[in-house]
Amino acid sequence: MTAIFASPAMKAVLDKARRIAPSPASVLLQGESGVGKEVIARAIHCLSPRCARPWVDINCAALPDHLVESELFGYEKGAFSGADKSKQGMFDLAESGTLFLDEVAELDPRMQVKLLKVLDSGEFFRLGGVKKVKVDVRILTASNRDLRRITAEGRFREDLYHRLAQVRLDVPPLRDRREDILALAERFRLDYGIHPAFSPGAKSLLLHYSWPGNVRELRNAVVGLLGACCREEILVEHLPEEIRQDAGGGPSPPEDLLALARQTGDSTGLEIPDCGLLENTERALVRMVLRKTAGRQAQAARILGISSRTLRRKLRDWKSTASFPADSPEEGVP
Repeated sequence: MTAIFASPAMKAVLDKARRIAPSPASVLLQGESGVGKEVIARAIHCLSPRCARPWVDINCAALPDHLVESELFGYEKGAFSGADKSKQGMFDLAESGTLFLDEVAELDPRMQVKLLKVLDSGEFFRLGGVKKVKVDVRILTASNRDLRRITAEGRFREDLYHRLAQVRLDVPPLRDRREDILALAERFRLDYGIHPAFSPGAKSLLLHYSWPGNVRELRNAVVGLLGACCREEILVEHLPEEIRQDAGGGPSPPEDLLALARQTGDSTGLEIPDCGLLENTERALVRMVLRKTAGRQAQAARILGISSRTLRRKLRDWKSTASFPADSPEEGVP
């Protein structure tokens, strides 16, 4: 499998996954929906001694409560009306491999008890069965809810939580690892055969969007470009409306930062490079516009096509890394 990442945060998560993969420990992955918990779980399986054995996954929230037991443990012929033959469950299918239980917090209390017994003993009864079935399965689980807090509130068994969370991995949301956004967007663009490249303005918008749906939302946004753009570049106007409207609550950033810089001109002698990192170009343009507006942030934000709040945040972030010279007009901005 291939995992795409460029951020230190995800590198740390994958490094930890690599260290724990060889062990038989149960792993709980926590994070918002769409952050890539299943990708990390698959990485753990692929890096483990069980990599050549079965990988089986089930979403506990996708099944009605009365079906979860039969799906996990299987059933014997005649166990209930319509059971005209025996059926293996997920534990059977994952024998000597890995079983991934997604959204494990959704299990009802009765199933939590059954799961704990199987994890402790490695044995279970199929539904309607009288003979114990012994299995060797590694358990990986995931939840988009804080399982520790749910357990403290008495809504999840404490003993099961500790059994599942022998190792805990927290997968950060996409907004906290923005270095991954363009790397993932480029990969999705190529995977789906979208040939036009992202324009600087489109890249800027992708970077500044909050991505509440995380990687899944990013992938869907890129796939949606299949029928939206037919030019040489993917422009701001081709991106979904919710992304265009999210730039700090204000209008979208300008389509092409380099073109805007050339149109505006530069009487300060500041050189705007024709190539290089988008972030460096963006900082240079913001610095130039602030000089032209004598440091008036509201006017500069309107020219840049972003909100004053977004501009203030950028200035704070860049000042903390000494990105602006001491004599620039934005010096001293709170």
